Amino acid sequence: MEKETINIVWFKRDLRLKDHAPLKAAAESENPSLLVYLFEPSLIHDPHYDVRHWRFVWQSLTDMMVKLSEHDLELLVAYEEAETFFDRISDQYDLKAVYSHEETGIDLTYQRDLAMKMWFETMDIEWKEYQTNAVQRGLMHRDGWRDTWKSTMDEPQAEPNLDQLHSVRVSDNILDIINTSIPNRFKEETGYFQTGGEEKAWKLLKSFIHERCSDYNASISAPGPARTGCSRLSPHFTWGNMSIKQAVQYADEHYDDAPSKRGLRSFRSRLGWHCHFIQKFESEPRIEFENMNRGYDDIRREWNEEKFQAWKEGTTGFPMVDACMRSVISTGYLNFRMRAMLVSFLTHHLWLDWSKGSLHLARQFLDFEPGIHYSQFQMQAGTIGVNTIRIYNPIKQGYDHDPDGEFIREWVPELSEVPRDLIHEPWEMSEMEQQMYGCRIGTDYPAPIIEDVKESYKHASKILWSKKGSNKVKEENKGILRKHVKNRR
Repeated sequence: MEKETINIVWFKRDLRLKDHAPLKAAAESENPSLLVYLFEPSLIHDPHYDVRHWRFVWQSLTDMMVKLSEHDLELLVAYEEAETFFDRISDQYDLKAVYSHEETGIDLTYQRDLAMKMWFETMDIEWKEYQTNAVQRGLMHRDGWRDTWKSTMDEPQAEPNLDQLHSVRVSDNILDIINTSIPNRFKEETGYFQTGGEEKAWKLLKSFIHERCSDYNASISAPGPARTGCSRLSPHFTWGNMSIKQAVQYADEHYDDAPSKRGLRSFRSRLGWHCHFIQKFESEPRIEFENMNRGYDDIRREWNEEKFQAWKEGTTGFPMVDACMRSVISTGYLNFRMRAMLVSFLTHHLWLDWSKGSLHLARQFLDFEPGIHYSQFQMQAGTIGVNTIRIYNPIKQGYDHDPDGEFIREWVPELSEVPRDLIHEPWEMSEMEQQMYGCRIGTDYPAPIIEDVKESYKHASKILWSKKGSNKVKEENKGILRKHVKNRR
């Protein structure tokens, strides 16, 4: 029996139906197409990810399936490794072409794509990959990249005609050989977490540009106000519910309608930086595993598991640090400055290597984007060697960005009765005050895990600045980009 000739649209972190070049190409093809998303077990169990991520993905897929059904189209969702899935499908169909977006992800997905590239070539199947958010594959340098990004953002969106798309109906014999059983934990309610899907993304974008951007600049640094003053679009960008181009073009079209031109300009600028850091990771993917500047390889060699666990659990005895960690564990969200403070506290004040901490926070951030995550983690850890070294004082951050202690009280209930003038340094309370406010330091709330943040600051600063000025560090900065682009991409 002759096999039916089909194409496949392979959705990855591009979970939308608008501005989708692979879907548009499939709709314009003469062959019918099978729309596919794969929950890959190897990725599900990778230490970067948590069930919160796959819930968001499932919500996004559900949103897509509802919209596709309006055009009498289906989306096949399977729990399979990519090569296993495509091997089984090719037994049933004459697979002509696969359409997908390029993915700048962790090493696991890159190695997966290398293996699939070889598999498709062996099977004589065309794999057509399309650029994601103006991030260029295999770019040797970033000279002129900003201008290219701007011109790409101005190009027309890739709008698929879903009524033109010929859909493959998944037969029972296919369902018999493909694992379509999705874990129930992916389908549970999300509590404090944001919900995935195109519809949610657009609702946020519109409310931000037409209303909330007026609070953007004033609230961006404070963990409490940032929850409403920031756009909150980051997880939708990470999982592709909305493209950066869609956001840029909508912001430009409605610039005159925005209640704060300054807030909107700041937001739009950060959309460019979003792609900038992913482009940097595309060129230097090794920073997932090693210091960007190898001159820092001989520091932070000792490990203290007790301190690390206290940092992970939000029990360091520093209220702002603990509140931020507990908040992101429970909600998947934390504003940028407080993320930076958490990394700074881990790497500078606790003087622990960044690598284990990066995995922990990747699991917490609902918007975990590898390119941004690793670039920013190393920048805050001071292992880049070309930027100003930033060491955050966790006490000062509390006074500056949660002066009344409202955010701290929300996430560290042990301190709920402590007044504002003591809540940032509760260890300064007298015995009588501890009894009065129902918080005994060392019993109800931990004593500070380090004795003096000024001393830990001096220690970190001295070592980092000595390394920053060394010949070894300077030499390590030369030629890194070109060498690793050649080897990796």
